Amino acid sequence: MPRGTLLAMCSLGVVWAKWGLIMEIRNIAIIAHVDHGKTTLTDSLMRQTGMVEEGVTMDSNALELERGITIYSKNASLFYKGTKINIVDTPGHSDFGSEVERVLRSIDTVLLIVDAQEGPMPQTRFVLKKSLELGLKPIVVINKIDKPAARPDWVHEAVLELFLELGANNEQIEFPTVYAIGREGIAKKNLTDKSSDLTSLLDTVLEHVPSSTKVTKGKAALLQPFNLAYDNFLGRLAIARIYEGVLKTGENVWVKKPTGEEYKGKITKLFTFEGTKRVESQEVVAGDICMIAGLSEIYIGDTVSGTENFEALPAINVDEPTISLNFLVNNSPFAGREGKFVTGRQIRERLERELEVNVGLKVDFSTSDYYTVYGRGELHIAILCENMRREGFELQVSQPKVIVKEEKGEKTEPFEEVLVDVPEEMSGSIISALTVRKAQLMDMKTENNQTRLTFEVPTRGLLGYRGEFVVVTKGLGILSSRFIGFRKYVGEIDHHNVGAMISMEAGKCLAFSLDNLQQRGVLYVGPSAEVYAGQVIGNSSKGEDLYVNPTKGKQLTNMRASGSDEGIFLVPAWKLSIERAMEVMNDDEYIEITPSSIRLRKIYLTQQERSKAQRKSSVLKVRF
Repeated sequence: MPRGTLLAMCSLGVVWAKWGLIMEIRNIAIIAHVDHGKTTLTDSLMRQTGMVEEGVTMDSNALELERGITIYSKNASLFYKGTKINIVDTPGHSDFGSEVERVLRSIDTVLLIVDAQEGPMPQTRFVLKKSLELGLKPIVVINKIDKPAARPDWVHEAVLELFLELGANNEQIEFPTVYAIGREGIAKKNLTDKSSDLTSLLDTVLEHVPSSTKVTKGKAALLQPFNLAYDNFLGRLAIARIYEGVLKTGENVWVKKPTGEEYKGKITKLFTFEGTKRVESQEVVAGDICMIAGLSEIYIGDTVSGTENFEALPAINVDEPTISLNFLVNNSPFAGREGKFVTGRQIRERLERELEVNVGLKVDFSTSDYYTVYGRGELHIAILCENMRREGFELQVSQPKVIVKEEKGEKTEPFEEVLVDVPEEMSGSIISALTVRKAQLMDMKTENNQTRLTFEVPTRGLLGYRGEFVVVTKGLGILSSRFIGFRKYVGEIDHHNVGAMISMEAGKCLAFSLDNLQQRGVLYVGPSAEVYAGQVIGNSSKGEDLYVNPTKGKQLTNMRASGSDEGIFLVPAWKLSIERAMEVMNDDEYIEITPSSIRLRKIYLTQQERSKAQRKSSVLKVRF
């Protein structure tokens, strides 16, 4: 079908929607492993159906655009053949897995996107397992079939094996398959078919996704939020699926929490989705997805009804955090130079706002000296810190620690399944490095000089490893992980084989001094960078902390000697990002985060303070 014809059919659907003549509604979620093409495919669907202009993307957040990943789930809709199709684009990174799980409870079917070269990856398994458990019947989209190393037939077989391994029933195993090139906006039901648009995919959705439209006459509204948003004027917003009845603006509703607590509220604003935009509406019918305002205490999994006596819908569980760290006021010698928001009260208010929408996050405000933040992983926390610094905040954060629990009198910790794809000759060094970090090798397969390794690793063992992995594999490896639960604590893990290079003086770094220091390790600062005493300016390859003076200049004399004025060649400094800093920091260090800088520093800035704290710690260990 020519793209112009497809666009005309979809434009007609928009007109029908405005007249209130939509016959059916379909609700789907797009799920996949990170970088398998979910958002690109969704963007192509939106453009071809005329819902957005060229260049508009679902990843609207600045960090998402920079990193090329989806961080927050997004709602959108399109119209095709008189049907409204609500689409939820979900994150693919394991740190944001809780977003996916909530969405799956509120849709009718999923499009499982799988890369035509890589095949099923850890997050593919996670999202598919959750979908099958909820009784959904996925549509498989094998994407990127234009890759030079694409192997769509092998991927199809691998996906089928995964369905069987995860206990899919007979109906789920008979999944329809569509082959696609999301970037070019092409889909086809068979590899040999000719296609110029995504009509085949849209037709497959209409054919295999059950209609969610229900008879609404005489029934009270019944809905359940699966996501939250926040508006400075409207307050907390909830994105919800309407299961029964009709919901109207100004209507009184009753909310029942999973704990049994109930309260009454009023819907002040009501929105539906048209393309990627939210559009104000006076009423929403059963089967649709909407955004509601007016319920300040609404939370994911609550049940909302238009009548006082109703049965609560099954609760939606949110995954527990796996790591924690402390957020503190920046008290370094450079504090207050760059930030607009520098006080503890301002940091607390910002974290409270984050809790309104970031349901995977928990914060303990019980102490005034610091706030303990609990998250799903290093990336989850790093994204929050990066957003805060771009907003003008200054703060310090401590080293991330995994959350250790007591279960049946036994100490447990979070574990992850890790999938590694590397050139065959590098597999030995990867196995060796992860075994030291208490990993267990579960599977190993080699094909076409590429080896796929499957490990089960304590989350502690992965902290700080991803950066090392990139260096060891020279950027040729792929490492993916997914949380698999809490298991028996495995004892101490030695992460660091490098020490810190600590500045003894404050001032500007000089090239002469840095030239000498770069022989001892990797530097985080370059010439002319301002440093203070106690700042970590690099790492020491010998594994011990070194106290250095990066501000020291060359001694000048009246005499010149042959060869004394040779040129200085500095290796470019290893620029710290928040994630890099989290990987290399020690437990006696803080990351100093400001709008313009990311620095590592010792908690105690002077040698005298550090020695005193060390003696105190030793006494406590002996005493207890």
